Amino acid sequence: MFKKKWTNSVLALSIASGMLLAGCSGGDEKASTPKDSGGNSDEPVKITFWDENASPERTPLWEEVIKQFEESNPTIDVEYVGIPNKSAKSKYDAAIAANDTPDVGSVQTTWLPEFAIRDALLPLDEYFSKSELKYKINSNAIDINKKITQDGKLYGIPYAQNLDTIWIRTDWFEEAGVKEPETFDEFFTAVEKMTDKENGRYGYTIRGGAGGSFQLQRLMFAYSGLDYFAEDGTVNINDPKHVEFVEKYLSYYEKYTPKSDITNGYKEMIAGFDTGVVAMVHHNVGSYGEHKKSLEEGTFKTIPLPKTEDGKYVAEGGNAVNVAVFKKTEHPDAAWKFVEFVNSVEAQSLWNESTGQIPTNADVLDDEWVQNAQHIKVAFEVYENPDTKLYEPPFYLPDYRSILDNIVDPGIQQVMSKEKSAQEFLDEWAKAIEDSKTKYDETFNK
Repeated sequence: MFKKKWTNSVLALSIASGMLLAGCSGGDEKASTPKDSGGNSDEPVKITFWDENASPERTPLWEEVIKQFEESNPTIDVEYVGIPNKSAKSKYDAAIAANDTPDVGSVQTTWLPEFAIRDALLPLDEYFSKSELKYKINSNAIDINKKITQDGKLYGIPYAQNLDTIWIRTDWFEEAGVKEPETFDEFFTAVEKMTDKENGRYGYTIRGGAGGSFQLQRLMFAYSGLDYFAEDGTVNINDPKHVEFVEKYLSYYEKYTPKSDITNGYKEMIAGFDTGVVAMVHHNVGSYGEHKKSLEEGTFKTIPLPKTEDGKYVAEGGNAVNVAVFKKTEHPDAAWKFVEFVNSVEAQSLWNESTGQIPTNADVLDDEWVQNAQHIKVAFEVYENPDTKLYEPPFYLPDYRSILDNIVDPGIQQVMSKEKSAQEFLDEWAKAIEDSKTKYDETFNK
């Protein structure tokens, strides 16, 4: 059901906006898988795989995927290296600088343009064109990965897509008689009403630590409904609507959210939700795996980000995680085989069912768990809506991610601690993006 509706109902929107479409390019044509390095499939090789979001929940999943891969490919040994999310980018940066990269790595979409410009990744176009994956993997996600790189080549194969949502404690909402929020006014009202400091409960948790920039940006655009850039080419980051939102949103810190929010990253805010400290947490469908282990079924669920004033959902295009092959590998064919396996029906189904993310292999959409998962239904509710608006950040800027990590994340904390106004913060953010875009245009668009 989902595959047919998903493919047909949003095709026009996805082509126009770069939407992440979980469809395939059709046809029964098959292509051969690349042979092992050196053309000798009996020669044993060892490759290293880096996981950029290692955790007690996700590391065992990768270990199972690797186990299954090695059983199917007995001459290839995969060494797993798990890296905590908050230090993953710096670990990759150091490895690239030292020319000591892994063979294969899990890489976020926002890293692909920078890593490609640094000549760290192996183009996968030829491998992909000869693989069965060509007819299975979300074609639009592939197109986005090409679009954001300076040379238009394919450097990462997306194995999971995502959508930012808000997880809520349904049992708390029912107990308090509070309406599940659909608009931003209802969202702020719910945050206030669900706060009960005397009993150690807060209505919400703000991600003030590492990665807070991503969530704030997605909330800002969900609130305003704007494109990332205005028609004259200027960035909309510091638009008055965004100033208005940031002022109100971050003013809720400590009043209706935990004091620790100012330094809390992903793990801490998810723990706050799962241990009964907060009623709502903004993350994405991919934290389902953590919630289901900590909370009883029926006590939690996810809802879309609130709609704009004119009733539209807004989502960020390109929200995916990829497997990439690093250029320094001595075993590119073996590395590609692992990439193919990670994106197989079996591996993608295992990974995405456990984590709660959205499969990119169209055949996985037929799985029963996809049809029945509440959080996946919410993702389809947003992506299938013909009025949903998608904005596209300038992922192609080599320092886009660096701006978020080094300017925006600290800036959020400065506003929360009242060291800086929302206007000053957003002006600095906007200037950094505009300066980066000017530099990029001067370098690559002469």
